[in-house]
Amino acid sequence: MTSFLDRIHQVIADKSALCLGIDPSESELREWGLPNSAQGVLDFGLRCVDAAAETLGFIKPQVAFFERFGSQGLLALEQVLAEARAANLFVISDAKRGDIGSTMQGYSEAWFGDDSPLRSDALTVSGYLGPDSLDGMLEFASDVHGGLFVLCATSNPEAKQLQTAKHGNKTVARLVLEAARKSESKNLGLVVGATQNLEDFGIAQLREIDCKVAILAPGFGAQGAKLGEIEQIFGASAKNVIASMSRGITSLGPDKLREQINIAKDELWR
Repeated sequence: MTSFLDRIHQVIADKSALCLGIDPSESELREWGLPNSAQGVLDFGLRCVDAAAETLGFIKPQVAFFERFGSQGLLALEQVLAEARAANLFVISDAKRGDIGSTMQGYSEAWFGDDSPLRSDALTVSGYLGPDSLDGMLEFASDVHGGLFVLCATSNPEAKQLQTAKHGNKTVARLVLEAARKSESKNLGLVVGATQNLEDFGIAQLREIDCKVAILAPGFGAQGAKLGEIEQIFGASAKNVIASMSRGITSLGPDKLREQINIAKDELWR
């Protein structure tokens, strides 16, 4: 069976490691001349999918920017995801879900169910209710060759307080990394911010050896990390990294979208 990591490697080989983040915030919609409404986020999302379909393999819609418009916003997200699937894009839905028991089962059915309009290839999740709380969703995702990206060392400044805390002699981030490495299906990946110092989080191991774990790396572009430094940042695990960029590509508006995608791809492989 093709593993989650194998699928990611194939997309990177066929297209690029660059992932277009779809973040239709109020300010982004304004810059694009779109209304701050469900129709606005739909138009934004569809234009991003159209541009990505030509040259990229990965997209990452930020679910919160669609949810803020209630049922109409979720309908817009469903339409964006449907177009992305039709274009054979690898969809990483950025929703950061995390719970236990039947609630987690509900999330599993929503994001990985065969007939669900929210069906995605991967989902960002929080493991702070305990790594084992993800097992049910991981099995559900694995059945459809999907996977999870669990928060490990995130790019926000507030992350250190919790993620560098220690249990015994290991940081929380290190425990998350070890849980991902132990995943027999290799369908559990990590979210590791490209702007963070791996040593501070106790996960310099990622740079030292190929940990054979998929890594979703936000923080490129507007947050300061440079695509050309991906190998310097992640070392031996760089080949497993999906480099996510949103505002760094979309901020110049829809007319510059394809041009900015190509510039980012060139920088990534320079």
